[in-house]
Amino acid sequence: MRRLAGPTGHVVVVGAGLSGLAAALHLLGAGRRVTVVERSPGPGGRAGRLDLGGYRIDTGPTVLTMPELIDEAFAAVGTSLRDRLDLVPLHPAYRARFADGSRIDVHTGAEAMEAEVRRCAGPREAAGYLRLRRWLEALYRAQRRRFIDANFDSPLQLLHPDLARLAALGGFGRLDRQIGRFLNDERLRRVFTFQSLYAGVPPARALAAYAVIAYMDTVAGVYFPRGGVHALPRALAEAAAEAGGTFHWAQEATRLERAADRVTAVHTAAGLRIPCDAVVLSCELPTAYRLLGRVPRRPLPLRHAPSAVVLHAGTSRTWPELGHHTLSFGRAWRRTFEELTRGGRLMTDPSLLITRPTTHDPSLAPPGKHLHYVLAPCPHTGIGPGPDTWQALGPRYRDELVAELEHRGLTGLGGAIEQAHLVTPADWARQGHAAGTPFSAAHTFAQTGPFRPRNLVRGLANAVLAGCGTTPGVGVPPVLLSGKLAAARVTGLRGGDRSRTTIALAS
Repeated sequence: MRRLAGPTGHVVVVGAGLSGLAAALHLLGAGRRVTVVERSPGPGGRAGRLDLGGYRIDTGPTVLTMPELIDEAFAAVGTSLRDRLDLVPLHPAYRARFADGSRIDVHTGAEAMEAEVRRCAGPREAAGYLRLRRWLEALYRAQRRRFIDANFDSPLQLLHPDLARLAALGGFGRLDRQIGRFLNDERLRRVFTFQSLYAGVPPARALAAYAVIAYMDTVAGVYFPRGGVHALPRALAEAAAEAGGTFHWAQEATRLERAADRVTAVHTAAGLRIPCDAVVLSCELPTAYRLLGRVPRRPLPLRHAPSAVVLHAGTSRTWPELGHHTLSFGRAWRRTFEELTRGGRLMTDPSLLITRPTTHDPSLAPPGKHLHYVLAPCPHTGIGPGPDTWQALGPRYRDELVAELEHRGLTGLGGAIEQAHLVTPADWARQGHAAGTPFSAAHTFAQTGPFRPRNLVRGLANAVLAGCGTTPGVGVPPVLLSGKLAAARVTGLRGGDRSRTTIALAS
């Protein structure tokens, strides 16, 4: 693995999102002095917080998996997840509701899920589920260290026995077809393939290797931190500060000062100049490239994942049929992906993710009230409605979503909303997300592993990228790994080495 050349004693991290905070912790654990510069008043990045009329709203991810990666970041500075966060395992992980009125609770325990599949689809599908589970576990083992938690210097690094194992497991086939080897029930196939939307590719075209996301959701477990998902970046930032990290809040990085092929200082809009030996840019890719003054040459332009409209609703009531996470599927499936990824149209029969965080933390809302987040995938602005169009389209689409959910059983939703905050691709674009999508570059084969935008910056000896736009990709677990991998470029230490490093916490 290539590491940065020259001195790296003081590292400036630009951005205090999850990747930047993970990088800071791993760097501190390896004995580096770390300064974090963040344009917002506090940590989080995408995983932010909005306080609205007594409701405490998570503005970013709501599904949390793979807590061992969080613990690994804390362990780098001698603390632990157990000491920092109160994580609640969700049972079920999801509740899936279908247009025919049926329901499937998605459990991560093998026995519970086998019983649920047997109840809703019969013994043959239950046996298929157990075979699928074993396949997902094997798929994850084949990818974890070699292809996910890895820095790539060349595509030749793919030539490893693990590649043969992945191929033997069918990882280079199509996701939908591989899941179909185990399950015939269309509802179950949706439950184990909808995750490919996070990767920006329809199940019929996605590599089966991306079933590793389904492993994280349906086998490894889904968790919720009390205080909301924003409690995670707060805890990471507190641990980094206690370990000696310095934070400059509400300071937007505007320029990188250079001498020859090295970044020598980071300048902010408020006039702060921070000298450095190395820099980790964990901001959005467009922002990072603007600071660098260049966009890497690629044979083909980046393809972006679909975006999302999110309705955050504080309500006077809730609906008992909802779980903490509820997947509300429309009748359409293949057509939905066609609309989102190729047609550039809003879903005519939407499939939606509804999250009710007050299920496990009522303190996020005023007494007796509830929070509901409704996520509706939509085309990114490169192929769908542009930011200007969304100014007028957003309120209409919000009303359509509310009407559709009332039709699906959430009777009285519109009248129960007391506080609302709507986020559209126009808002994502204003925050600096390319093509108005928070899901960054799609995980096509040409944008995966060594073919994804690299975290090393060509032409600069001491700059590294982190975040969902670079290695390994989109989602909370990959983003945490991205920070760790960026730190490894600075320190030369592999993850296992760093997690065992003991440091003296600064007083």
